[in-house]
Amino acid sequence: MSVTIKSKALCRWDLVALGEVMLRFDPGDRRIWTARNFEVSEGGGEYNVARGLKRCFGLDTAMVTAFADNPIGRLLQDLIYQGGVDQTLIRWVEYDGIGRSVRNGLNFTERGFGIRPALGCSDRGHTAISQLQPGQIDWEDIFGRCGARWFHTGGIFCALSESTPDVALEAMKAARKHGTVVSYDLNYRESLWKGVGGKKRAQEVNRRLASLVDVMLGNEEDFTAALGFEVPGLDENISKVEAEAFKKMIAAVTQGFPFQVVATTLRKAETATLNDWGAICWQDGSFYQAKPRENLEIFDRVGGGDSFASGLIYGFLNGQGPQWAVECGAAHGALAMTTPGDTTMVTLKEVMQAMRGAGARIER
Repeated sequence: MSVTIKSKALCRWDLVALGEVMLRFDPGDRRIWTARNFEVSEGGGEYNVARGLKRCFGLDTAMVTAFADNPIGRLLQDLIYQGGVDQTLIRWVEYDGIGRSVRNGLNFTERGFGIRPALGCSDRGHTAISQLQPGQIDWEDIFGRCGARWFHTGGIFCALSESTPDVALEAMKAARKHGTVVSYDLNYRESLWKGVGGKKRAQEVNRRLASLVDVMLGNEEDFTAALGFEVPGLDENISKVEAEAFKKMIAAVTQGFPFQVVATTLRKAETATLNDWGAICWQDGSFYQAKPRENLEIFDRVGGGDSFASGLIYGFLNGQGPQWAVECGAAHGALAMTTPGDTTMVTLKEVMQAMRGAGARIER
């Protein structure tokens, strides 16, 4: 079954995303615990996809999230303005003065180098978005009156609290009612699930939502940890072995869920700064694999998977086939990891050049 996408003429937005947007603190060349200065930017798994589609690919996107109404929330708002994502669906929550009842999320992230891997330390308990409840967002207005061609959320948002999976479920049902394509990135994070039931709880939540997903995204850990599908041969090696194991997994996964598309990145981390990188996509019983990039030099790997997702989604929204879409996603993800921060700093022209195999010779 191919992905059926509504006409843009019927929709205000190409994509609406649901998730948390945090303030990222980057210590540059230092460690988090030795830094005296931080570069700040915004980021979040679901938001990064919406921003990539707007900033790189020029599509109209909106973000459903919530902020505590204080200077940190307004800083996040200012950063989002630069990315161009529509903020009209953001929910602002009254701040109590010290963050006792509601606050905004912070994320401290080191980029990693050589044998030292990237390191993240988030501070996101009791955030405004984690307290979102069913009935607080008018999904009927978003998908019915205004219209959206695509809806995206994922496992990070659903791990934030007991209520967030219910909000995601409500949104996904409304999206499907109005013919909006639903994508979901499993994005398993052990740190988010370990205090609320671990992998068992993650699998309960994600399996409950999976029946409403058209396009499922993830990597090898996501499909095993977040959905519970164990397939021999899946490891961290980007190789024919992993691609074949992914195919076996898809054969198992699609038996139980009505996915139209399943896609994953393929990565082998030789070091934090030298990775093999690729991607593979399943649709209608066939597999489409992007040409692997060996020894890809990484500046900042955070957000690479989200940039893959936005490139893949752009391909489908742009009327392209799955081979073109997975190549676009892989190219965008590779380029996004050459710059700092969670979000893309890449142009569409650069993505097209990378897809054609253009080299890194200086442009003047």
